[in-house]
Amino acid sequence: MQGVQLKYRPRTMRSLAIVKTGRESSSALSPVLTIERLQMAQDLYHQPVLVSEITELFASLPAGVVVDATLGGGGHAAALLEAAPQLRIVGIDRDPDARSAAATNLSRFVGRFLIVDATFAQLAEVVAANAEFVMGDPIVGVLMDLGVSSHQLDESSRGFSFRADAPLDMRMDPTRGETAAQLLSHLDQHEFVRLLRANGENRFAGSIAKSVLERQPQTTNELTEAVERAVPMAARRRGHVATRVFQTLRIAVNSEEEQLAGGLDAALEVLAPSGVLAVIAYHSGEDRVVKSVLHEASTGGCHCPPALGCVCGAVPRITVFKASARLASATEIENNPRARSARLRIARKLAP
Repeated sequence: MQGVQLKYRPRTMRSLAIVKTGRESSSALSPVLTIERLQMAQDLYHQPVLVSEITELFASLPAGVVVDATLGGGGHAAALLEAAPQLRIVGIDRDPDARSAAATNLSRFVGRFLIVDATFAQLAEVVAANAEFVMGDPIVGVLMDLGVSSHQLDESSRGFSFRADAPLDMRMDPTRGETAAQLLSHLDQHEFVRLLRANGENRFAGSIAKSVLERQPQTTNELTEAVERAVPMAARRRGHVATRVFQTLRIAVNSEEEQLAGGLDAALEVLAPSGVLAVIAYHSGEDRVVKSVLHEASTGGCHCPPALGCVCGAVPRITVFKASARLASATEIENNPRARSARLRIARKLAP
């Protein structure tokens, strides 16, 4: 794990906001223009999902700090700051492109946000290291919007997508860690098969792993070709044959499984009593992790037989809003197809 690096300093950010608002004061804007500008800023980088649901959930919280642990371009954060003047936001992201886009998108909310270069597994460290911004206020909410952003997929040079040829990179932070190509140079075949199966590639996991490791692809096209060689045309499912392979490598390169488990634990640690945790997942693997962690926290780790009731003395840490995940509306899916796979789970922390 990389140490917390606070490269984006509040003084610089505040200066940017003053320059921005000096040309066009946000207080003078009509509500319609404000919403239109917010939508334009979102579309330039990434269109976030379930914005209305997230805004409604967090806007009713008491005054305090919300940690947006996966800041992206700042779409959710901007909506929250717009709707809830009692809230301030600490935004975490390891992608420098995301931090830059978010700084622009949030610049009119002078003094109400802080952007930190870190991973969401470092959430507790980030809060502790920024006591000056938090000012002793409670952490009333944590938002985690998992997965990859539209910008990362659309920026072909990042190597996240099979839609264009590019070096096989896939790092969320392109300045740190090893690329997907470097990972494949030493990845054990049995481990690769396990990772593929964990991400839903079952039937052809063995042949795909063998084909990819034999060819040692250096570009996205080479990876796609290696996968296509391993899967017969007649057996190909709906969607692109390499989708799950790209997803598997992205998750491994960015240690997303470990990051998610650590981030959820850190979120439950920093939340104040009655604070809200909201997590948006996009594939079954990460949603299973979220569901499992929330279930464990909501039962206090109790594994007593339901028929007997709890006799172990376990103490629940949270309440889960509902057993099933909340989904995007048909209208949102029509306007933003990425929302189709979104699964929102919500929990509220209990007093000790």
